Amino acid sequence: MDLTTILAAGVASGTVLLFAAVGEIFAERAGVINLGVEGMMLIGAVVAFGTAVATGNPWLGLVLGTMAGGLLSVLHAVITISFQAEQVVSGLALTFLGTGLARVLGEDLSKAGAIALLPTLTIPGLEAVPGVGPIFFTDQSILVYVGYAVVPIAWYWINRTRPGLHLRAVGESPTAADTLGVDVYRLRYAYVIVGGLFAGLAGATITLAISPGWFGDLTVNGQGWIAIAIVIFAQWGVGRAALGAYAYAAIGRLLIDIQGPQELFGIPNPFYVNHTLTFFLGMVPYILIILVLVAVSGEAIRKRIGAPAALGIHYVRGERGH
Repeated sequence: MDLTTILAAGVASGTVLLFAAVGEIFAERAGVINLGVEGMMLIGAVVAFGTAVATGNPWLGLVLGTMAGGLLSVLHAVITISFQAEQVVSGLALTFLGTGLARVLGEDLSKAGAIALLPTLTIPGLEAVPGVGPIFFTDQSILVYVGYAVVPIAWYWINRTRPGLHLRAVGESPTAADTLGVDVYRLRYAYVIVGGLFAGLAGATITLAISPGWFGDLTVNGQGWIAIAIVIFAQWGVGRAALGAYAYAAIGRLLIDIQGPQELFGIPNPFYVNHTLTFFLGMVPYILIILVLVAVSGEAIRKRIGAPAALGIHYVRGERGH
């Protein structure tokens, strides 16, 4: 069991969670809860893989998969922003819709053979840095490096730019933002769609780079819910979300790997073929679902964990108290 290999795999797998979490941060910073991340990731994954199979072009698959997630998010935006429907219910419905569509679109894709994948890169010079190089800069997918860039860019956009100030204002006090001339509805639409694009990108990353292939619902396997939980645990901070994504993925890989060897460090391995642990790991996404629903269901809880003040609250121009 090689710790460097485990950490490198955690960084690769964590990129999927990173993309999905950053997208959800943008949407929730604007005041809109979107629990449809799992469904959008599935749509992005199946469209990306299906396109790559049909055309042999993984780059086109990446673009279309990303756009598919964004397109599905438009439905959530219309229902929750224009029609003022309950955001949690709409998000859950979006997950069911995305899952159903993905099953239909991917019906024959499980039999597809090998396809062209997005390239992996090793960064000259950086790969030789002791400890860090082999984990972060050696033979990683190009999308992993995109993830490295997304974190500082998203942080800077949210915390250091005028559009980011408007985003935070819409999520904290939409009435005040509207009074100052910020178009609350337009920004909420924009950032919900941005969240969908990131979710679609996360799904495409799975099938074109991290775990190539289409395996039905198991392709995403609850990672959308995990990403939402990471957003809450990171208190809507991009940097903390990135650390959470990489750490969760690395720990998950470690727990899987330690079930293999019969001995660890010269002593019997208590995790060897441990079916109880395997079942527990399978339960994790569903436990996180419960925690997420509890966290977003009460205003007092949201305030205690540092959520945007207007998260989940509909805005109607002219009404006070938003």
